[in-house]
Amino acid sequence: MDLSQFSVSFEAEKKQFELDIQGDVAVIQFILNKQNTIFLTHTEVPKSLEGKGVGNKIVGETLEYIKKEDWKLAPLCPFVAAYLKRHPEYQSLLAPGYNIW
Repeated sequence: MDLSQFSVSFEAEKKQFELDIQGDVAVIQFILNKQNTIFLTHTEVPKSLEGKGVGNKIVGETLEYIKKEDWKLAPLCPFVAAYLKRHPEYQSLLAPGYNIW
């Protein structure tokens, strides 16, 4: 599956990022506080899309969005934290007091 033709959307009213792939939607839920710290709380990929790189794509594009907005990141979701361990270039996004080991 060529994921390059799909992109992640920021759905502020739903408080989630979405990656719609032919009707199957992967999501990252978030909370954004007034200090522009975004808490990524949960990542979910439909069973039909598991093992195809969808989780990595939604996390990567979400982190790029956060970087562009100049927000600070609080990765509460274990999947996001694991991605950050593999991609240290995004650790500069971490909010004060958050570390990925």
